[in-house]
Amino acid sequence: MVTGAQGQLGRELARTVPRDYELHALSHQDFDISDRSAVAKWIETYRPQLVVNAAGYTAVDRAESDRDAAFLANTFAPGCVAESLAQFGGRLIHISTDFVFDGSQGRPYKPGDPPRPLNVYGESKLGGERRVLEALGSRALVVRTSWLYSSYGNNFVHTMIRLMRERDEIRVVGDQIGTPTWARGLAQAVWVAAARDHLSGVCHWTDAGVASWYDFAAAIQEEAVACGLLSRVVPIVPVRTEDYPTAARRPSYSVLEKHTTWKALGYTPGHWRKALHLVMQEVVSQ
Repeated sequence: MVTGAQGQLGRELARTVPRDYELHALSHQDFDISDRSAVAKWIETYRPQLVVNAAGYTAVDRAESDRDAAFLANTFAPGCVAESLAQFGGRLIHISTDFVFDGSQGRPYKPGDPPRPLNVYGESKLGGERRVLEALGSRALVVRTSWLYSSYGNNFVHTMIRLMRERDEIRVVGDQIGTPTWARGLAQAVWVAAARDHLSGVCHWTDAGVASWYDFAAAIQEEAVACGLLSRVVPIVPVRTEDYPTAARRPSYSVLEKHTTWKALGYTPGHWRKALHLVMQEVVSQ
């Protein structure tokens, strides 16, 4: 069972599912995982061996004024799924975020480093992690990732392409550092993890390399011009976080340490620039 089937990760999970899996891909319209009784009934009926929870409230700035909705989707709902699996059997792989950290330590974050979220989104995702681990113990695997994007949906790549078409100059934050991650690579890693029943607890997964949002934007423009998605180059101006105020505070350095996960899975992704090139080719063909 995959929740959040219409999101960018949900779509990639459906696209990459191994042939020997029987997949139930459920969107929010199909199935509200914050409805405890409905979740329990579904899991009791179908008895999934594995649930991948790719659903969530991801509007980081909006969450600051919509706290209840963020916690309902990111904390309470995963707890409902985990509690039902604890009762009826099955394993849970739950997707979380680098935003559980505050970005102050200046080195890649290990899974065991203490989380200190700066915003409501991060708080709610941390709450979800704790709920699923408490309910399921060794039958839960939390996978933290960062800066997720794909050829589908609303994400930084599509936003940048739109702004580069509309404006003569764009301003992008240059002092927040992380790792762009292709949703398809994450999906493939999830299926590899699904085949390793002994994996539990918290792990980190992103593509290789690091970047600022400015670096990411510059690479997007370079790739988009090269493949014909953009017909011109516009200036990209790096700005400081303090000069680009947002409702939610964001970590200045949220690079995740993932080599332990890569080793455990026997699966190492390529550099984020390589993944971006593949996504751009896919956007062109759509």
